Amino acid sequence: MIVFDRIAQKLLFTFDPETAHGMSIAALRCGLPVGARTVRDDRLKLSLCGIAFPNPLGMAAGYDKNAEVPDALLGLGFGFAEVGTVTPLPQAGNPKPRIFRLTEDDAVINRLGFNNEGHEAAEKRLAARQGRGGIVGVNIGANKDSADRVRDYELGVSRFAKYASYLTVNISSPNTPGLRTMQAREQLGELLSRVMSVRAAASAQPPLFLKIAPDLVEAELEDIAAEVSEKQIDGVIVSNTTLSRSGLRSPSGAGETGGLSGKPLFERSTIVLAKMRRLLGPDRAIIGVGGVDSTDAALEKIRAGADLVQLYTGMIYAGPALPGRILAGMVRFADKERLKSLRELRDSRLDQWAAKAL
Repeated sequence: MIVFDRIAQKLLFTFDPETAHGMSIAALRCGLPVGARTVRDDRLKLSLCGIAFPNPLGMAAGYDKNAEVPDALLGLGFGFAEVGTVTPLPQAGNPKPRIFRLTEDDAVINRLGFNNEGHEAAEKRLAARQGRGGIVGVNIGANKDSADRVRDYELGVSRFAKYASYLTVNISSPNTPGLRTMQAREQLGELLSRVMSVRAAASAQPPLFLKIAPDLVEAELEDIAAEVSEKQIDGVIVSNTTLSRSGLRSPSGAGETGGLSGKPLFERSTIVLAKMRRLLGPDRAIIGVGGVDSTDAALEKIRAGADLVQLYTGMIYAGPALPGRILAGMVRFADKERLKSLRELRDSRLDQWAAKAL
C-alpha cells in the first residue's frame, strides 16, 4: 500500500495542486483509491457530544468542499468526515493559481477563498445520503460579498442542521477579507448567540463547533473561551491555517499569500490547543488539527488536550492509506501501553504544551 501511495503521489504531483485535488475527488467518486485495511478496535471508540465515534481520526474541512465524497472518505478509515466550507451562494473563490506545494516542508499554502457550489448543491448531496450512517460534519461559512455575514451562518445552521452529525462555524480562514475579525469578542458574541438561537429552533440540534485560527494571542484566546463557555457552544476546532512562515525550508512558494497548512503548523496549533483546553476546562469538546501526518502526531494532539484529531495536508504527502496506518499505529500503541482506551492519554502532556509561548 505504501508503494501504491508513492506511485499515486508522484502521478498527482505532475499536475498543478488544484487539478490534482480535482482528480483525487473524481477518483474517490469512482471507488478509488483503496485505503488500508479498515481498523476497528474498541479502544479507539469514544462518545463525544452525544455522538459515538468509531475512532478519533477525521478528515478536516477543505478537502470535500461540496459534500461530494463523504462516504468514500469514511471508507478510507476515517471515523468522521467534515465537508465544506459551504457558503449560502456559490462562489468561485480567489484567482488561480491559489494552491502551492511546499514539498521540502510537507506543507501547502492556499488562498482558495471559500470556493464552493453553495448551499443548494451541498444540501442535495447530503439529502441523498441520508440513512447511510457514518459521521459527517458540515463546515459553514459566509460569502465574501455578503451584506450580513452573521446571517450567512444562520442560514447555514438552519439549512444543514437536519443533515449534519455536527456543524462547524468557520470564522478563521485567512482568505476571506475581514473574516477573522469575527473572532473579536463583541462580534463573536453576537455570532454565537444568533447561531445558537437558530439551532434551538431547528428540527434537529446537532452539536455546534467553532473553528479558530492559530494566529491568536493569549488575550484573544481568553475572550474566545469566555464566549464559547457563556454561549454553551459544544466545542472548538483548533486550528485553521496560519499566516506565519516561520522556519520554512522550501525555496519556492513561501512568499505566496494565504494560509499555511501541514507539518510546520503542528507546534503552533498544538500550543493553541493546549491553551484552549486549559481555558475551557475538561468537559468542552476540542478537535485538534494542524500538522497531523503520523500516529505520533495524532497521539500528541490527544496528549495536549484533544478529544478528536483531524488531518488533510498530511494525506497529500502520505497518500490515502495514511488514515489506516495512523489507526493501526494507535492500536499497537494501546497494546504496548496496555491502555483500555486512548482517552486515557488525553491531557497527559497538557501542562507542557500549555506552558509554551505563542
